Amino acid sequence: MRISARADYAVRAVLELAVRQGEGAVKTPVKAEAIALAQDIPHKFLEGILGDLRRGGVVDSRRGGNGGYTLARDAAEITVADVIRTVDGPIVSVRGERPTGLAYTGSAQPLLPLWIALRANVRRILEGVTIADIAADALPTPVQQLAAEPAAWENP
Repeated sequence: MRISARADYAVRAVLELAVRQGEGAVKTPVKAEAIALAQDIPHKFLEGILGDLRRGGVVDSRRGGNGGYTLARDAAEITVADVIRTVDGPIVSVRGERPTGLAYTGSAQPLLPLWIALRANVRRILEGVTIADIAADALPTPVQQLAAEPAAWENP
């Protein structure tokens, strides 16, 4: 599985909004330029990403001198999977297709359950981590355990 630059930037932008907004009821809009600068994201690229996030209901935007972007929902209600799907579409695909839409014959038939299991595993992690979890530096225990395995940090 490959995480695109677009997905990485989107998660970082949403995280930046969550950290800047905190837990208060009043959300102060954050300008795209401030997000781009804080996260070292190319501004023009970020504008397109923020547009997708707005259309996907992850962020809201307000125009004007006091305008900018805010989270559309509480950070605890936005998963990493939500953000990635909004900017990149399905999380796991094979040749651009969802695994459930594939069919194999002959000796390749066992591949389909492998791709389905891979998708289920990736979804379990990305749907189980919220933006609030990351903002609080409190990843769920199963994710922390996976990341703590020495082999997780090695490139085979």
